[in-house]
Amino acid sequence: MKLSDLGHRICILGPSNSGKSTLANAIGRKCDLQSIHLDQLYHLPDTQWRPRPTEEFVSLHDAAIAGERWVMDGNYTKLLPQRLARATGIILLDVSTTLSVMRYINRTVFQGQRYGGLQGGKDVLNWNMFHHITVVTPKSRQRYANLFEQWTLPKLQLSSAKAIKKQMEKWDLVLHSK
Repeated sequence: MKLSDLGHRICILGPSNSGKSTLANAIGRKCDLQSIHLDQLYHLPDTQWRPRPTEEFVSLHDAAIAGERWVMDGNYTKLLPQRLARATGIILLDVSTTLSVMRYINRTVFQGQRYGGLQGGKDVLNWNMFHHITVVTPKSRQRYANLFEQWTLPKLQLSSAKAIKKQMEKWDLVLHSK
């Protein structure tokens, strides 16, 4: 599949710490699309990941999807139907829980700022996120696999770090450090 087959409004879904934001930024640079990170819309800036009021998040989300050229990363499944109604393509990252945990540890211990990170916030190791990655996310994996089969938009599923890297190379995407 060519990157252009996904159109100019691309949704990237997948587990926490799977590389969604990094991929979104690389695609955004390559295709001149606005990179939208749903975590940044959902959480208040300059906090340790404190959620916005629901109606404020919904308003920000709906304004973002109204744009004509974007690549958006994040799940937030309650708003997925309206996002997919505007999307022209979907990428599902379906990496292992082990890889997500390793990426989470790397992000919190070694990285500092990152794409998709919260303005004024810092990723730190915490039990809630570890629980989310190891308990909540694996339960969602089958739901996303089933949804993926139903989606009729141009779509691509990448199921390992190696597959993601290979696809990025095929699309000639460049990673830049934040």
